[in-house]
Amino acid sequence: MAKPNWLTINPTSGSGNGTVDFSTASPHTGRTARTGVATFKAAGVDDIPKTVNQAGKPEFIQMQSSASAGKTGGNVTITGTSNSSKLNFTLGTGTLNISSPTKYTANSVETSNNVAIAGDPGANAQFSFSITISVPANTTVTSLSKQIICTAAGGQKATCTLTQSAGDPTLQVTPETIELGWEGTAVSAQVISNTDWTVE
Repeated sequence: MAKPNWLTINPTSGSGNGTVDFSTASPHTGRTARTGVATFKAAGVDDIPKTVNQAGKPEFIQMQSSASAGKTGGNVTITGTSNSSKLNFTLGTGTLNISSPTKYTANSVETSNNVAIAGDPGANAQFSFSITISVPANTTVTSLSKQIICTAAGGQKATCTLTQSAGDPTLQVTPETIELGWEGTAVSAQVISNTDWTVE
């Protein structure tokens, strides 16, 4: 069996007694252990294969901690990294009126929320993921926010707070002209507004 590409051996030759170091050029980010074989050889003796095991990285989830949307709304993309076998996106606290995504992209493949990722790429290496949130226009004069929580299969969590800018103040009054009769009986005007107002 050939030495795996991820395994670095130094030195790869020697004479007499010595020490050989085994390492990897970069960390193993998959959650499952990987195994390879390094074979020691010398003239006149049988080959000595040695199994080399490398532990997997503990299951994890990382996601950007904040994102923002303009007052007019639109699509916002949130990104992260994980090595989980599936991800579950839910909504936490906040007043921003958004829906939890039903789909996301994992390792460049569209995946359904809270369903095992095809091919389980996280077993062998961490992967990038992204979700797209549709944000409606903000019709209030206050900024709005909502927590988006991503939970890995092992229960690990990451939270992103999506904040939307305050909308523009509005004030409408009908009818156009207030017509009072000679006797002075009250006439109502309808006010439609998203902010505080006064009449002077």
